Amino acid sequence: MDGTGTVEAIHLAPESGADTEERESVEVVAGEGVREDRHFGTDKADLTLIEAEALKSAAEGDGDGIDLRDGEHRRNLTTSDAALNHLVGERFRVGEVVCEGTALCEPCGHLESLTDDGAVSALVHRGGLEADVVEGGVIESGDEIEPV
Repeated sequence: MDGTGTVEAIHLAPESGADTEERESVEVVAGEGVREDRHFGTDKADLTLIEAEALKSAAEGDGDGIDLRDGEHRRNLTTSDAALNHLVGERFRVGEVVCEGTALCEPCGHLESLTDDGAVSALVHRGGLEADVVEGGVIESGDEIEPV
């Protein structure tokens, strides 16, 4: 990863299918995920991230005007200036948390069932990143994202 990025927003959903809630900070536990999130302690990714730039592009026409900002994208962190696809297999720090990118977080039919038709096609190959948490801690809105 070249340079740094920034956490623009943090979201979690307390249970599957629930609306996401924006937070200023969250506690993230290694091997467990985001405390209070629906996926905490499950076999799902510990942390999910999506680029604000991809969301903007989808909303402005490349994705047929699909506006998934304000947490509708269902990812934990919205980032800016971080090339997330390049972090698969890489370690990086988000605030005090150390993560390892494990896979692209491709959009799924569940996302589209909760939002608008076209959400999946609007975010194919730019739906974000799944990451394991290696060292837990707190992530705050505004934290930097940087290589380890």
